[in-house]
Amino acid sequence: MAHIHLTWELGGGLGHVGRLKPLALALQARGHRVSLSLRDLVQTHQLLVDLAAPKLQAPLWLHKAMGLPPTIVSLAEVLLAGGYLEADGIRGLVSGWRDMFTMLKPDLLVADYAPTAVLAARSLGLRSVTLGLGFYMPPQGQALPSLRDWEAVPPARLAAAEARVLASANAVLAPFNRAPFRRVSELLLGDVPLLCTWPELDHYARGDLPTGGRWFGPNFLPATGQAPHWPAGTGPKVFAYLKSGHPDHEALLQALVAEGCRTLCYLPEVAAGKAPPVVSPLIHYAAGPVSLGQAYEDCALCICHGGEGTFVQALLAGVPVLLLPMQVEQFLISRQVAQSGAGINAGVLPGPVAWRPLLRRMLDEPGFAAAAAAFASRHRDFNPEEQVQALVEVFEQNLV
Repeated sequence: MAHIHLTWELGGGLGHVGRLKPLALALQARGHRVSLSLRDLVQTHQLLVDLAAPKLQAPLWLHKAMGLPPTIVSLAEVLLAGGYLEADGIRGLVSGWRDMFTMLKPDLLVADYAPTAVLAARSLGLRSVTLGLGFYMPPQGQALPSLRDWEAVPPARLAAAEARVLASANAVLAPFNRAPFRRVSELLLGDVPLLCTWPELDHYARGDLPTGGRWFGPNFLPATGQAPHWPAGTGPKVFAYLKSGHPDHEALLQALVAEGCRTLCYLPEVAAGKAPPVVSPLIHYAAGPVSLGQAYEDCALCICHGGEGTFVQALLAGVPVLLLPMQVEQFLISRQVAQSGAGINAGVLPGPVAWRPLLRRMLDEPGFAAAAAAFASRHRDFNPEEQVQALVEVFEQNLV
């Protein structure tokens, strides 16, 4: 059978690996050999410890690109900050990817937000399939759009960033006599892009897909993680996945206590040994990732920063969401959720936010739960296992 290499290069969080793990298991069940290269081998270790496949460190850009604007406005500028400002910046990375692929000899590359892996694969004539949520799977056949459509970003700035990335990528590719990239979107989309989201959650609200395109739906691992442990009492159950980097995480936890909510909180820094920001019998801090499929069975509200794997499972269970985005990717998808009525995007609220009345509103007003229930109804036939099999079938169709 074939050898398929799964990789993740850019972005943070466990969602990328949560997408790749079920695909790896499904490929192995079909008799294929699997290997992985990952941005982070530490945070993902517990999640992947039972996956019997080689797990390697992905080649990464570890330096600070100088001279860039303080605010990133497009995926091209994300790549400029990641080494694409000059061709020399990524030659070493591409060399590392090429060496890895030469040693592993995969038959197909499956890339989750891994543009430099796609670049290296093209240099070797290795076919690439990309997959992921809308943010880093931009519309095909067009220039990269602004990520800050609420601001007047000069078109010349967007064009200049894209031209710079394209020049760097093609300069690295040129010695290998392969077809150059025509747009930066091709670097992100590879040979075969598979969009793993739904239209109402698409960061670009792109509507119809090109001929042959398909909305595969989001990826997640509903049964992975610790069984939920709720504080005793009678108050509403709230699941919160928070990070200490958000300035209001402590104030929000205090508001949950003040409102009598029984809160199950996964705060990675606390799980790693940091002292809890708020100590109360109404808050239980999980020692690791929580099995969300179980947590949402009897839950009144989900609070998170906008990670799709976290809030999608809440919406599929009919649980409304309070979203606290920490960067533009999370803000865009939080805006989509808020437009559906199933949640609130706290990123648009002027500070300081009065968290107690906001929580009470979400718990008391039936509209949020009704919109979440409508979301769940629209996608009641979605089956994650069937989705995984559909993706794997596409992989197999692209083996050469």
